Amino acid sequence: MFREIKSIIDRSQDTLLSDAIGAAALITMFVIGLHLPLIA
Repeated sequence: MFREIKSIIDRSQDTLLSDAIGAAALITMFVIGLHLPLIA
């Protein structure tokens, strides 16, 4: 199983960083969206 995960990471090395940035942006927008009612 570890070998399969390593091969998947090796194949998608060029898009891994952009996917991580996109996921971080989605989480940030979600957290900010949940806190907006508390601000107003």
